[in-house]
Amino acid sequence: MEAGNREQGTLNREQERRLSVCTDFFQKSNRSPIGGILSVDDTVIEKIYSDPKNAELISYFWSGKAHKTIIGLNLITLYYSDIHGNSVPINYRIYDKKEGKTKNDYFREMVSEIISWGVKPRMVTGDSWYSGVENLKFLKNQKLGFLFGIEKNRTVLNEPHKYCQVSTLAIPEEGLRTHLKEFGFIKLFRKDFRKEDSRHYILYLPDEEKIEDITRNEFITIHDTHWGIETFHRAIKQVCGICRFMVRDTHAIKTHIFCSLQAFIKLEFMRSEKIISNWYEIQSNLFTLVVREHIFANLNSELLAAALRYRMI
Repeated sequence: MEAGNREQGTLNREQERRLSVCTDFFQKSNRSPIGGILSVDDTVIEKIYSDPKNAELISYFWSGKAHKTIIGLNLITLYYSDIHGNSVPINYRIYDKKEGKTKNDYFREMVSEIISWGVKPRMVTGDSWYSGVENLKFLKNQKLGFLFGIEKNRTVLNEPHKYCQVSTLAIPEEGLRTHLKEFGFIKLFRKDFRKEDSRHYILYLPDEEKIEDITRNEFITIHDTHWGIETFHRAIKQVCGICRFMVRDTHAIKTHIFCSLQAFIKLEFMRSEKIISNWYEIQSNLFTLVVREHIFANLNSELLAAALRYRMI
């Protein structure tokens, strides 16, 4: 009985933490989480020298950056970009194999949570990993629009009774309204790249009559907004120390991840209030001062006078 109460207390504490991640920025900045773009993605927090046998959350995960399986933990995040250009994580999960859930299960769970908290995005974005039919139908039932990357072998019905892979279609610059197999009508876009294969994207709106009206410029704007979650992943690793934990206990690791996300939210709040110009400014200034003081401490008086004379410092 005592163990059950302890487990329930831990669960409630984690839910409170996730809610605080969602609400802190909007309460401090007095902005509303309505009408923005919600992006989903995951990243591997690298712990290549750790032994997965000694920590429950650490395992082997595929890294898109390393293009191989590496040791670490997998962080799945919902990242919200509001209409004013501010972007913050508003829900997250750390992949735990004991729970028996997939990343797609976590995704649907997190979206349901933030909707219950009052977040109302106009669009959800993600890569092809999250573009399965179950996710698409879930978002459709929630009356949410979406833009997802899809694999080139996904099939659409562009002619009566004739399904074909998207890679074989001639897709106009302004996109192609077509029927995605097992889902419904969407607008299909293609982006060409010089050094890699073309990528394909599907865009859906709750008001299906307006799908045809979506222009390429609107597609590009939504697509580029999704890139913000990649810059977020880079920032939490380079500035917020999310990889720098030296603990094995599950609760201690979760506490560290929570604190790192809160640190990022603080930085984004400072940036949105024009206290700093970017997320890296504070760290950069700290190093600049340290380097400057080191130079002053080690320069002899003659060199220091020369440096000041020629305004080298």
